[in-house]
Amino acid sequence: MDIEFKKNGKLDPELFSQKAQKVAEEISNERSGSSGGPNQQSQLRKFYDEVLRFDSMLKAVQPGNQEAEFEKILPYIKMLNAKAAYAEGRGLVTSKFKDFISQALKQIKTKADFDIFVGLFEAFMGFYKYYEKDKSSQKNNNKGGNRR
Repeated sequence: MDIEFKKNGKLDPELFSQKAQKVAEEISNERSGSSGGPNQQSQLRKFYDEVLRFDSMLKAVQPGNQEAEFEKILPYIKMLNAKAAYAEGRGLVTSKFKDFISQALKQIKTKADFDIFVGLFEAFMGFYKYYEKDKSSQKNNNKGGNRR
């Protein structure tokens, strides 16, 4: 899995579409589809909600002071690495999800980078929901067998 925010110094135009979709599909494919196991939507949503919390904290600050506030909370944003590693250790997420978080966080150096991550995570969650719903509907279609 290779997630790069920028291509030739500019935001990769495929980041929120094709790349987010590919990552979501890969991570969804690691999930068994059962009610238990790693990469449950509720577990991934906890990470996304935390990212949204940081984003809200920054948006509450006057625009001229956002970069300074970002500098203060960046260590806490980067702590998502440790939380993802812990979740993987407990079997709540897979290594691919942990790697997704890790690769993205490595690229966050400015508030603008963080904004890109927020958008990427949003796109990822949308595609992930799509793949999980698709799995669910396929499973339901297979339950009926060949009844007439």
